[in-house]
Amino acid sequence: MVLLIICLILTGAYLLLLCLYHIGWHSQPAFTLPQSFTPQTRLSIIIPARNEAANIEVCIRSILTQNYPAHLFEVIVIDDFSEDETAALVLGLQSPNVRLLSLSDYVADRQSVLAFKKKALGIGIEASRGELIITTDADCIAPPQWLSYIAALYQQTQAKFIVAPVDFTSDNSLLQVFQSIDFMTMQGITAAAHRLQLGNMANGANLAFSKEAYVAVDGYNGIDHLASGDDYLLMVKIQDRFPGGIHYLKSRNAIVRTAPQTTWHSFLQQRIRWASKTGKYKDHRLTAILLLVYLYNASFLFLMIAGFFEPLFWKVAGLSLLLKIIGELLFLMPVAGFFHKKNQLFSFPLLQPIHIGYIILAGFLQRIGKYEWKGRQVQ
Repeated sequence: MVLLIICLILTGAYLLLLCLYHIGWHSQPAFTLPQSFTPQTRLSIIIPARNEAANIEVCIRSILTQNYPAHLFEVIVIDDFSEDETAALVLGLQSPNVRLLSLSDYVADRQSVLAFKKKALGIGIEASRGELIITTDADCIAPPQWLSYIAALYQQTQAKFIVAPVDFTSDNSLLQVFQSIDFMTMQGITAAAHRLQLGNMANGANLAFSKEAYVAVDGYNGIDHLASGDDYLLMVKIQDRFPGGIHYLKSRNAIVRTAPQTTWHSFLQQRIRWASKTGKYKDHRLTAILLLVYLYNASFLFLMIAGFFEPLFWKVAGLSLLLKIIGELLFLMPVAGFFHKKNQLFSFPLLQPIHIGYIILAGFLQRIGKYEWKGRQVQ
């Protein structure tokens, strides 16, 4: 009876959370480029890259072909001890807007570095000449108006930190469709939570912050002992120093696209890496929400086990799952429309067991504190 009551409470709380997210997504205003917009802000796009020979050229070319004045932006690529042709490909572009820095020129002892990406970003930002810093990943592709929309929002609001949308490309494989829907859900929650002030989130593949704010909070100092969190933890520092300075850029023209993981193993490692920031959140609202989501998904496991002793629990699990699917679909439909992915929602109900299982597993494994990323074992 106690388990039944707990599961009913968790289900009700989760459905209420989905209703709030639904409201938050719709109330988050879309940003359009003002007709009077005149580019004035000098931008520095910082790209840390490790073994990205397959992606780096396409990424940089998508930036060089932006409809933003070439004299107002620079691209700084920091090669993170790549073991392939990443550096040579960047140099081969021979663009005056592109600079290549090598992490090896700044790091004498690799063992002393705990967060290579933060170190690379910090070096790139220190060498930058822009007023507004934009970070993205080496496997990302930016739309033509990406820089214009970020700069326009910055000039209009003087935002200290800008969170912008990211999308996964996908084929029709189970793995890629699952990642696409899962990541799209997180992107929708990011926009909704920002609007409702339920805890800000960010993704380093598409964010911007003023260099002045970065310097004011002493950059990554104080969070450089953590391998992950170059996006969220920096945002928290800036948010603490500049309340109200975080803005969300809701526009299809600002969506950066990247490829999902190619294997289930690498997918799980990525999610463990993301989950490793859990416990580092200062925002108690976000911590409470993450705990609710984890406990709700874990409740299905307990209900299925309890069902072997009392079949009623299987019926409760089935009802809770049905409510979960309906609630999540109602939230996801407008989000999928924004990302032009409504067709993927047909497979959404069938993917529920995988989704519940991975949340339970990733949440458990992140407590161990070990994962593999970019060919490195991270503790």
